[in-house]
Amino acid sequence: MSLQTHAEALTTSLAQAGLISDSAGLIPNAFTPTTELAVKFGEKAVELGNLFRVSEVKSAPTLSFENEADVPESQLYTLLLVDPDAPTPDDPKFAFWRHWVVSGLTAAEGLGAESAKVLTEYLGPGPKDESRPHRYLFLLFREPGGLVLSKEDVGGEEFVQRRSFGAKEWVERHGLSLVGVNWMLGAGDGWEE
Repeated sequence: MSLQTHAEALTTSLAQAGLISDSAGLIPNAFTPTTELAVKFGEKAVELGNLFRVSEVKSAPTLSFENEADVPESQLYTLLLVDPDAPTPDDPKFAFWRHWVVSGLTAAEGLGAESAKVLTEYLGPGPKDESRPHRYLFLLFREPGGLVLSKEDVGGEEFVQRRSFGAKEWVERHGLSLVGVNWMLGAGDGWEE
């Protein structure tokens, strides 16, 4: 699929899921991806809001993306995995829940890049069985030159320290530019439609 076709399908799915907003959200109305962010849990790919159960997302996924056009191969990127629906979609008082933050990624090597630094260890999504499915956002940002981030810049690893992460403000403070998005729905293993 071409980047343009992917971009159209992605932005349509994000809009339908209520994930695009200039005011409160991380994805502005005018967002157009400049790279396709591929995310896989085992052999199952994350695609435009498809559903994953808690048991399918216990381990960190694999990531890959192409270098953006007219951007040097040495360009570094930051990935965020956040939940805007914590603790439930009906009462998202802990949004954004910070599940994973990795900086220093490169298109060629992804998570294997020598420069990659895990700022928040991966914590698999864990919505309760009685909750409607949560939306989970994988957000890829181009880092400005010379940016050095540390765990302290993000916040603690403890369970309660991950909630209510001011993701939009954090992104703005560090001058990050959104270039790729993927998203999925997550539900408890016992959740029934």
